Amino acid sequence: MTNDGTRFEVRPMSGALGAEVRGVPLDRMTEADFEAVRELLLEHLVLFFPDAAGLAPEAHKEFGRWFGELEVHPFLPKLPGHEELVVLDSEQGAKADVWHTDVTFSPSPPLASVLQLVESPPAGGDTMWSNQYLAYEAVSAPLREMLDGLTAVHVFEHPSMPFRGEAEHPVVRTHPETGRRSLYVNRLFTRRIAQLAPGESDALLRYLFELSESPQRVCRYHWRPGALAMWDNRATQHYAVNDYTGRRVGWRVTVLGDKPEGEEPRWPHWSSGTEGRQRREHTVNGASPPRPHGS
Repeated sequence: MTNDGTRFEVRPMSGALGAEVRGVPLDRMTEADFEAVRELLLEHLVLFFPDAAGLAPEAHKEFGRWFGELEVHPFLPKLPGHEELVVLDSEQGAKADVWHTDVTFSPSPPLASVLQLVESPPAGGDTMWSNQYLAYEAVSAPLREMLDGLTAVHVFEHPSMPFRGEAEHPVVRTHPETGRRSLYVNRLFTRRIAQLAPGESDALLRYLFELSESPQRVCRYHWRPGALAMWDNRATQHYAVNDYTGRRVGWRVTVLGDKPEGEEPRWPHWSSGTEGRQRREHTVNGASPPRPHGS
């Protein structure tokens, strides 16, 4: 409900996630407006505000601050005079056409992001989001039980700057507000599952990535200049479709988050000595060690 008692107009964008919301006074919100938007975000995971009409930089930042402290990104370009406002310009290489969750290489990844498109190509340039609650719920019970006890290592190394980020997070994250579980691995930053041998980790991650990106768990948004989107970074992934010519420019603020929580890992980290120890123990118990395939 808004401060004058009228209801926002909310239109779901797909069966999986996403909703267009009209009638929100983004540049002059009240506490009641904020609570309504927050509840909608928790329900739909990504919200689109097509009538935002292009928020001024200060108003854009103030909207983000309703949800928490804003990030100052370590290396992405900023709007002059606004260190919290990142500029994503396709002509400067800002084409994130790989499924990902933002900044999972940080020990405390972002809570949410607010993106305003200020210049769009004549056709194309959509963004897709996927629902990671539904990805987790699509996994069979035996595999879910294993995933709940695993962690994954997320890494990013800048190709031309001395920046490297690395963090280890649960493969399954428990949302701090809803209590629901979601997959928390992504193709761009997740390098390995810490408790598994390399081949096992690669095979499982391939399966989880495909599950996370499946079309039945996705919504797709066609931008208009001035439109605004906000997404819950704790239970979604997104993908900027690189199918356009011309320029695409967005302004983004990111709300700082907390440490992802899940179940405690149930196994130690895999190491290269693990297999050797298992072979020695097998021999001591009176059996021959297993032979490698093809030998």
